[in-house]
Amino acid sequence: MKPISTFVTFRFLISMFIFSIIGVSVTANANLNVTGLNVTDLKKNAVQKWEQKLFEGQTSYSILQHKGQRALKAVSDGTASGLLLKKKIDLQQTPFLNWNWLIEQKLSGLNERSKSGDDFAARVYIVIDGGMMAWRAKSVSYVWSSNEAKGQVWDNAFVGSRVKMIAVRGKADKVGQWQNEKRNVYQDLITHFGDQGSADANLAAFRFIDVVAIMTDTDNSKGKAESYYGDLVFSAK
Repeated sequence: MKPISTFVTFRFLISMFIFSIIGVSVTANANLNVTGLNVTDLKKNAVQKWEQKLFEGQTSYSILQHKGQRALKAVSDGTASGLLLKKKIDLQQTPFLNWNWLIEQKLSGLNERSKSGDDFAARVYIVIDGGMMAWRAKSVSYVWSSNEAKGQVWDNAFVGSRVKMIAVRGKADKVGQWQNEKRNVYQDLITHFGDQGSADANLAAFRFIDVVAIMTDTDNSKGKAESYYGDLVFSAK
């Protein structure tokens, strides 16, 4: 991964993450049993070309085998840094995001809806870039919540309603084992940022996403987290 320092964080200006476009491949993922646009391609170490953004210290990211599959390991000890990719993806063609992940321990006792508790053992961001009009940026953050119930949705503590936090996994989910996920990103955007009133209007607003990012962070709570991410694959169904 290529570390680059910055004063801009996920929390304040999501739409200015990236400076280059990274190529991705279309492959089948054996663990998820899905074929599509594999934006991480861990088998080929493609995620190592993603940019690393440093916010508070540096979360360690490395590729290895873990509990039966190729994985991206993330270790945070009071740190916050993320990996991100700028790639325009057409959700009309591939609206579903498929991945699996595993956390080894929860970050218990946090109010994740507050700034002091905005830490997650694992999260995946999907971003629509606002371009020169940063206030138009929108993002959904799929998180493994340690303290909220699965299915809960709330506004990000730092930037408010422009970032919707979605607890794909919650406090009742088991740690230490792989969990498979499938989200209709296009429908999530419509649901959480508002139906525009027609199919054409929804396509105009939500058809393309611009950024995919991964982050494991414990900078606010000063806790520790060890997490694993499988490939992220966009698919037609």
